[in-house]
Amino acid sequence: MDSYEDLVALTDKLTSRFSELSDSIKAAEKRMVEIGALQTHINNYSKTRKTYEAYLKSGYSKTFFEEHRDELMLHKAAKQAFDQLDGKKVPSRHALHEEFNRLLVEKKQAYAEYRQVKKEMQEYLIAKQTVEHILGIDRHKRVEEKKQQKEEQR
Repeated sequence: MDSYEDLVALTDKLTSRFSELSDSIKAAEKRMVEIGALQTHINNYSKTRKTYEAYLKSGYSKTFFEEHRDELMLHKAAKQAFDQLDGKKVPSRHALHEEFNRLLVEKKQAYAEYRQVKKEMQEYLIAKQTVEHILGIDRHKRVEEKKQQKEEQR
């Protein structure tokens, strides 16, 4: 590193990459939760299908409904979850399992890089703060200047 500007550029690059990795990990985790919920609904739908069919044959009997309330409510919740797929076909258990495993691998890889980038970012941010302190650079002034430059570019 030859200059303060290089240090600033590197810290900005590391901070940006850190944010990208963090967003990627969060997106993978969110999708994994969605997959888990969908798998649960698929399983519940399969388990309760015969009960629901019997309920239909009973002519929507209130007595039958009360006797099998829990199963019928699970079935209804599963159907509602499938309806929220916006016309998409309900994925197979196998496809969901594969997607979950792929996301898990991607998350683990991203997390390994995330830890490394976080460590480097923190080290360079400390170095940058030290240089700013030694050189008497006012960080607040720099932040305001950056904001002004961005506004001028718009």
